[in-house]
Amino acid sequence: MPSPYSLDLRVRVLEALNSGMKMTAISEIFSVARKTVYNWQQKMDKNGTLEPKEGYQIGHSHKITDKHEFENFVNLNPSRTSQEIAEAWGDISSATVRRTLNKMGYTNKKNLSRTMKPMKICSKIS
Repeated sequence: MPSPYSLDLRVRVLEALNSGMKMTAISEIFSVARKTVYNWQQKMDKNGTLEPKEGYQIGHSHKITDKHEFENFVNLNPSRTSQEIAEAWGDISSATVRRTLNKMGYTNKKNLSRTMKPMKICSKIS
């Protein structure tokens, strides 16, 4: 997400608007969309300030907050699938479990049964 416009720019834009400059001219001079200027004007009328919001860019709320405890849980239950781990951990999806396990360096179990014959290596080069 891009950073918000500076307070200095916001003040200059609204000063130009209050001095009687047309909206399209302000939009072209300051390289700001007209909708943004309207929003700043409404914000100034409503709140009395043009300060940008702070602290809202915290990222997604993560379901697994204690990685060390989750890793211990996985090590104690090595034969469980991601769906079973999700159900046992509670209020979490199997996709979140797989994503967290991949970040921790675990690999996916592709096949539950053992293969009887080793894989053949193709000698042809295409």
